[in-house]
Amino acid sequence: MKWIPRNFLSAVRGAWSGPALVLVLGAIGPTAVAADEADAKSLLKAMSDYIASQDAISFEYDASLEVITKEDQRLALNSSGTVSLDRPGNIHTTRSSGFVDTETFFDGKSLTLLGKSANVYLQINAPGSIDDLIDMMETKLDRSPPAAQFLLSNPYDRLMEGVTDLKDLGSGVIGGVECDFFAFRTAEIDWQIWVAHGDRPYPCKYVVTSKDIAGGPQYSIQFNNWMTGGDAKKDGFAFENTTNATQIDAADLATKMSELPGHFKTGE
Repeated sequence: MKWIPRNFLSAVRGAWSGPALVLVLGAIGPTAVAADEADAKSLLKAMSDYIASQDAISFEYDASLEVITKEDQRLALNSSGTVSLDRPGNIHTTRSSGFVDTETFFDGKSLTLLGKSANVYLQINAPGSIDDLIDMMETKLDRSPPAAQFLLSNPYDRLMEGVTDLKDLGSGVIGGVECDFFAFRTAEIDWQIWVAHGDRPYPCKYVVTSKDIAGGPQYSIQFNNWMTGGDAKKDGFAFENTTNATQIDAADLATKMSELPGHFKTGE
């Protein structure tokens, strides 16, 4: 299931009228469009190469996942957390909100998911790299680390899967950082990304909007306090059961370590 950001028309509504905005975009000729697409691909590839070249990365994040009720009401589930990784096979993440408090530990040998509120944990043998871990979590556990596509050894290939349209929309400012602003489209989603200017082209914000789900729910994540190398946090990769948490099986993951509030249910 995929979600992504508020589209460009909604983001600027109130600043310009819809027709005026369409006129401006429509006035861009084929040569300019091709140049914009080439620039967008080049800068996204530069971001991907920069991330992949970092052995150690840590950051904080704020995320929002929208859900649509049967009454077509839009609700936003917000969470915050941290991510630290040390390639090729160490990662630690946290996620907390009003309904979930979890940690993920991976030391290149085993994966541990800790549900702190219920004081339970799931542990799975999972030797391999961070790429192997993300693939296993997505295919076998139907979940993944926060901002998983940016943690891979080649983020560009994952991000560009199925892209049919891309636009370079100039600059934006996220958290006081000036960024390049790009918009992409696939058959299932629209997504936007803001990438920091300069020699540290890290992602500052990523937004996804579903085109398959009625109401167009969105997922967004903003990256804060991005650190690399010796400045990155590099600890907490191995799980230590300091709270005497109860071990559970993978079959119990959805009920005992749900990613949604207890009074929320997924639709068919």
